[in-house]
Amino acid sequence: MSQPPAPTSLALPTSTPSAPLTQPDRPRLTELRLAAFTTHRRAAFPLGPLTLLAGPSGCGKTSALRAYEALARLGGGAGLGEAFPDPVACVPERARPDAQRRRGFRIGCTADGPAGPVRLDVAVQAEPELRVVGERLTADGLILLETALRDPGKRAVQAAWHTAGPTPVTRGPLPDDRLGTALLPLRVAGKTPGQRRVLAAAEQMVVALRSVFACDPQPARMRGPVSSGSGRLLGGCGNLADVLERTRTECGRRHALFVAAVRAGCAGPVADVLARAEEGTGTVRATLDRGDGVRTDLRRLGDGELRYVALALVLLTGPGVLEVDPAGEVPAALQTLTVLADGFDRGLDGRQRLELLRLAARMCERGHIRLVGAVSDASWAAGTEGVTVVHLNRD
Repeated sequence: MSQPPAPTSLALPTSTPSAPLTQPDRPRLTELRLAAFTTHRRAAFPLGPLTLLAGPSGCGKTSALRAYEALARLGGGAGLGEAFPDPVACVPERARPDAQRRRGFRIGCTADGPAGPVRLDVAVQAEPELRVVGERLTADGLILLETALRDPGKRAVQAAWHTAGPTPVTRGPLPDDRLGTALLPLRVAGKTPGQRRVLAAAEQMVVALRSVFACDPQPARMRGPVSSGSGRLLGGCGNLADVLERTRTECGRRHALFVAAVRAGCAGPVADVLARAEEGTGTVRATLDRGDGVRTDLRRLGDGELRYVALALVLLTGPGVLEVDPAGEVPAALQTLTVLADGFDRGLDGRQRLELLRLAARMCERGHIRLVGAVSDASWAAGTEGVTVVHLNRD
């Protein structure tokens, strides 16, 4: 199958706001590329601090989020099978196999940060076996890492990474079921300026990809009691009550902001949001304190209200509360959590959408969190400062 495209210089998208000078220069993704992935061909999506992918059903919003999540898993060291549990579904429908009956897909991204814009492009074979067949890491048009499948009979790719000095390139095998960029810190000594440049670019890409929380709240799972557990919110938000029990006691200021957000988006007065233990069962339920002695169980709320409450909680927490795998070796001040919210506007009324968007804009402006959300229509977001809207269609 074809290899990643030749390296080219890449400027930051004009729709990506610059981070305030007072903020650390955190590594962050500024573009997602789907060269050949499901319904996408030669697609490039600019990513700002708050990005909305807008378009009708079937235009590929969800598949774009899945590609982002898969890259994040690969950046964290996961194998291809974990990142792509159904790889054949990622192959473009009309893609024809080559003479060896091989088919696959190609994805990539750009990460900006202290090392400048760094491009990653990956070609994956889905049939007959799942494996990486080509990977390229570039910066300023210079190839820092390039891999290729030379011998289909071996479970390895031939890799070459930039060294400079007396030996301009170092060659060696890398496994064909992992992202080579994530393995470079274990293979490159960092003794020459060229090696240090490779390490800086690879580490920037890995840090930018890590700490992703894919979120799609499921109201049906949020209505019943849940067992007390780790207090870390799952992607479907079904254990919301357990997390509320933790967040309410850990940070009063942040909980007050959460209550204010719930008050703005839910019907009726809201004085507090509580987690109530069910006596003798080891479970907890979430309730709204109406402030007049009445408490409303979350099971009485509509689907839109429940999704709104869950997404507000996600935006107001962080890696310590959300079920994510942050880069533990990197200071928190240099990391950014990226929330991937499928159906960001699903079930929400006009007021809830705007309140949630304003909350997201405030949180993303601070730089420690970014959001990529899929919406059916983004006309309601017009005029909101700091929002990057990417329009998709079925063509």
